Amino acid sequence: MVEKTKYSDVELEEFRTIILEKLEIAKKDYDLLKAALMNADGNDVTDTSPTFKVLEEGAATLSKEEAGRLAQRQIRFIQNLQAALIRIENGTYGICRETGKLIPKERLRAVPHTTMSIEAKMNQK
Repeated sequence: MVEKTKYSDVELEEFRTIILEKLEIAKKDYDLLKAALMNADGNDVTDTSPTFKVLEEGAATLSKEEAGRLAQRQIRFIQNLQAALIRIENGTYGICRETGKLIPKERLRAVPHTTMSIEAKMNQK
């Protein structure tokens, strides 16, 4: 039996749909994080006592730092999904960059932006 070296157009279309759905959700999540960073709600502590204000400002700073980290992570996720779409276009989607073999469909459905099979990922450590 000849081993398959790339996915069919129908299979690639299935992956494209999955990626586009994840991309839409990721962009919405990023917009929420960005709004939190910009403090769009205007929740401030101008009407509280000075002691509570210091505590609130500290919590707000930590919250903004966390939102910033999450936003950066979300941007990387969006970029990885966009790169996966490019790989679909150029015919390299689903091919492990380490082994050159096809990444199993189950893995691509779970992590559609992956470039490595589980086997290659385990050997990487």
